[in-house]
Amino acid sequence: MLDIAIIWDWIAFAVRWLHVITAMAWIGSSFYFVALDLGLKKAPDLPKGAHGEEWQVHGGGFYHIRKFLVAPANMPEHLVWFKWESYSTWLSGAALLMVVYWVGGELFLIDPAKADLALWQGILISAGSLTIGWLVYDRLCKSKLGESPTLLMLLLFALLVAMGYGYNEIFTGRATMLHLGAFTATIMTANVFFIIIPNQKIVVADLKAGRTPDAKYGKIAKLRSTHNNYLTLPVVFLMLSNHYPLAFASEYNWLIAALVFLMGVTIRHYFNTKHTGAPAPTWTWLATAILFVAIIQISMAPLQQDTWEASDARPLTSTEQVFANAEGIDDVMNIIPGRCGMCHAREPFYEGIHWAPKGMLLETKADVVRAARQIYLQAGVTNAMPPANVSFMEDGERKKIIEWYRNAREQMPFGMAATH
Repeated sequence: MLDIAIIWDWIAFAVRWLHVITAMAWIGSSFYFVALDLGLKKAPDLPKGAHGEEWQVHGGGFYHIRKFLVAPANMPEHLVWFKWESYSTWLSGAALLMVVYWVGGELFLIDPAKADLALWQGILISAGSLTIGWLVYDRLCKSKLGESPTLLMLLLFALLVAMGYGYNEIFTGRATMLHLGAFTATIMTANVFFIIIPNQKIVVADLKAGRTPDAKYGKIAKLRSTHNNYLTLPVVFLMLSNHYPLAFASEYNWLIAALVFLMGVTIRHYFNTKHTGAPAPTWTWLATAILFVAIIQISMAPLQQDTWEASDARPLTSTEQVFANAEGIDDVMNIIPGRCGMCHAREPFYEGIHWAPKGMLLETKADVVRAARQIYLQAGVTNAMPPANVSFMEDGERKKIIEWYRNAREQMPFGMAATH
């Protein structure tokens, strides 16, 4: 039987895999070139226009690298452009956002307790908001603030904090952190696509035409590249945060994200300074530790979750209503709270579990039908949940979950059935 839900989950897995691979390539090349740039040394035999050089060893071979502030006198035949690492990371991330947070928006994107939004409205906000950061940031960089890098970074930080707070007012905690990461990553990739690569192409075109390239293009590109360097680690944290309710489900998740951005600065400042050969600023270790302790303290605030009464009284969406009315729902409501409720509860009582894993609550009918697809995949067609089958869910119970889910899906239009 062609099970669209299972195929869709494998598509999400494949896109996530691609996103991780491309992100590693982008981050790796970015960190490498920052370290290389900061570690360049002067030498008496440097050619005209060369800023510095470095000798490196890797894989049994030696590499002699020189950097030209503008460009070499003669353009080489073969020139490698480091751009698709960035582009493919953003494109795969955008695809993953669509597959998980747009298609599965009723569970992962929209939070009815925060904002009464239709799914299409949430998707429009999601897509539209990602462009805002770049437009504002780009305007700031092109203003006179571009000559004041520290002030510019402070304004960028304020923009990121404001967006995090705004996302948290309308989206789920998971979507808040994910979108803030995507918002930041969009700025980073746009820097590469609209500024860094075009400026480099202008320089190359000038050289080929016999003109002397303007050094300002390299200066502009260097500013944007430096910003990308300091934003990389926070983006990685935000992308991983959806696995940890203490980060995304906190009432102050936007503040946790703000402190993570500061941690990104302290961590990168340590390594960037060390790469220059200057004494490493060891104070950054203490600063990073203090910020991390502050994050832990903030995460102890009550998690963002509706009460049992609020969930039970919440109006169901049209999709949820189909699952609530499907044949087998009574059996499922006897199975899920009993087999899964000891962990996936507002007050978990399973030893060692202090909050619902991934923030997934499975107590009321509204909880269960909202998470129908995850229940089907995790506890129906696979034995992933409960872990090690600690609550002794029987094969017959898993079969009832599968039958209920498929009964509901048969009542849906094809497009809806593919995503729930």
